[in-house]
Amino acid sequence: MNNETANPIRLVVFDWAGTTIDFGSQAPAAAFTSVFAARGIEVSGDESRAPMGLNKREHLIAMLRQPEIAKRWREVYQKDWTEDDIDAMYHEFVPLQLKAIEQFAQLVPQLTETVQQLRDRNLQIAGTTGYFRAAAEAVAERAAAAGFVPDTNICADDVPQGRPAPWMIYRAMERLGVYPPAAVVKVGDTVADIQSGLSAGCWSIGVCDSSSLTGLSVEQFAALTEDQRRDQLAQTAAAFRAAGSHAVIDSIADLPALIDTINARSLEYPQVIDPVSATL
Repeated sequence: MNNETANPIRLVVFDWAGTTIDFGSQAPAAAFTSVFAARGIEVSGDESRAPMGLNKREHLIAMLRQPEIAKRWREVYQKDWTEDDIDAMYHEFVPLQLKAIEQFAQLVPQLTETVQQLRDRNLQIAGTTGYFRAAAEAVAERAAAAGFVPDTNICADDVPQGRPAPWMIYRAMERLGVYPPAAVVKVGDTVADIQSGLSAGCWSIGVCDSSSLTGLSVEQFAALTEDQRRDQLAQTAAAFRAAGSHAVIDSIADLPALIDTINARSLEYPQVIDPVSATL
């Protein structure tokens, strides 16, 4: 593939849950809450979401390493968790995750229109996810039926290490023949997404309204007052900026304008874009 182009950006790498499907990333949160509840341990939605974006087995480990959850585990079992416990919980988690996907795998609002605008700009589209292979395929099948088909789809099982490592992004770049990293925009809804984009050396963008950090369904988000919505988006955006994101967008519909801003500046290397001067 010819890497000479009038526009610097040629590939957009999307996350799945919380970015392109499953507004608010409900499916993973529900599955993690259920697998802990089955073992007599109550976890909050925020606790379930804190490690979101990681490989799902690593997500379980990250939850159990949270001091409060570790304390509850010891209160129930009178001992610390072990690798055998992780293996058993992950085995239980898999069917719960697949069942949750059936319920929550709707496309986020305006995704198909946004993707068409990106296609009109001659951009390629990739999907990456912390889901295991069966879950990634289930999500892709549901998305395809609704009209969203990326050029390639990479999951955590395809690479030696999931986020925040850059390997899924690099695998997508390799498959689609796109380089250097400055020609790539990574868009996600978690801190791990931002970190993986930074690790890869590409543009790393956070999307706020559908984010796992916001954690609201479409209906819950729509029910907020204007002030509540503004405050919630600002809180999520602040978390992305603290993680080092180059820019944040309120919703996926803002992405084409942001890419136009990047292309207009013809920047050789990714750098932070002032949200005021970006004129989104």
